Amino acid sequence: MIKRHFFLVAAAVVLGLMIVAAVMRVAFAGDEAGAGGPGGGRGGGRGQAVEAAVVVQRPFSDQINVLGVARGQRSVNITSSTSQLITRVLFRDGQRVAAGTPLVQLQAGEEEAGIIEARARVGLAETQYERYAALGEQGYAPRMMVEQYRAELATARATLQAALARQGDLSIRAPFAGTLGLSTVTAGTLISPGAVITTLDDTSVIRVDFPVPERYLGVLRSGLSITATADAYGNEQFSGRIALVDTRINETTRAVTARAEFPNPGGRIRPGMLMRVAIQQGQRQTPAVPEAAVQYEGDGAFVYRIAAGERGSTAQRVEVETGAVEGGYVEIVSGLNANDRVVAGGLNRIQPNAPVTVGGAGGAQRAGATAPTGAAARNAAAQPQAAAR
Repeated sequence: MIKRHFFLVAAAVVLGLMIVAAVMRVAFAGDEAGAGGPGGGRGGGRGQAVEAAVVVQRPFSDQINVLGVARGQRSVNITSSTSQLITRVLFRDGQRVAAGTPLVQLQAGEEEAGIIEARARVGLAETQYERYAALGEQGYAPRMMVEQYRAELATARATLQAALARQGDLSIRAPFAGTLGLSTVTAGTLISPGAVITTLDDTSVIRVDFPVPERYLGVLRSGLSITATADAYGNEQFSGRIALVDTRINETTRAVTARAEFPNPGGRIRPGMLMRVAIQQGQRQTPAVPEAAVQYEGDGAFVYRIAAGERGSTAQRVEVETGAVEGGYVEIVSGLNANDRVVAGGLNRIQPNAPVTVGGAGGAQRAGATAPTGAAARNAAAQPQAAAR
């Protein structure tokens, strides 16, 4: 019996403690609501801590961005016009060569024998012609015989020139100055017509052909300065100019092909590289905000403008029309004015017309202080938040 009464008393004590805890929790929640609400306590207007950015005038470029492929000023595949064995390779991979430099010597035993025979025929024809020419001057040989031996001499000389040309075809030379590419041929390789022996590129100037929509035809002109970037070098810009605009517009793509030239003294741009070409159309000064301040919804965009009131600052949702995005900033075509303040951090916890506190978790922003913008604001806000954790 005593044990039963003990359990009943213990249950009553636990139930009483639970009721007291619930009452205290409700009381404290009411106090916090009264202190933080619009009409309660000293902290009227205090709300979610956010980072602010000021709408400033920034330059934006009107530019056309297109893709093109880099080509050497002159590029060629070195091939042979005949099937023959390679007897000598006279170059190294990657070597710089001048125009006319011998690259490969093909087997030429038969051609050399033909040259010897042709020279012998030329010598015999010259001797006969000179003899009959002298006899003709003395009147002992008919004029017809002299003309016949003159023709035979000319034929022998032409045969020699043909033999020399055939031998020349077996010595492959560089058609222009440039840099040789990789090669797999060696002495003893049987080369076929059209087979690539090596490549030769003149990369002192790089050409880039790229299509431009016809609506921009009025912007394009020879000599117009342009810039380009390559993925291999990040955001490094290469300066060049438009050398030529094609005379025809593609009827299928409605685009015209333009050719740009870029000086390439260090040979950093390689033929075949993908180039991102930017054609400048001018600059304009317009209001802008950091990219982090702009939220997109469907086809539209909006920001939270910080509006000052009697009881503190609130976040007002404002629909904006955006333009170009450049350098981490978004162009604001309409919806905001210069020097407006917008929420640039803490947007995931903001509701329209909700009270906000500018300057981070440490408290309200000091009067007269400039709202932090960009990375500086994010770093400043991150420090007190990290300390709170």
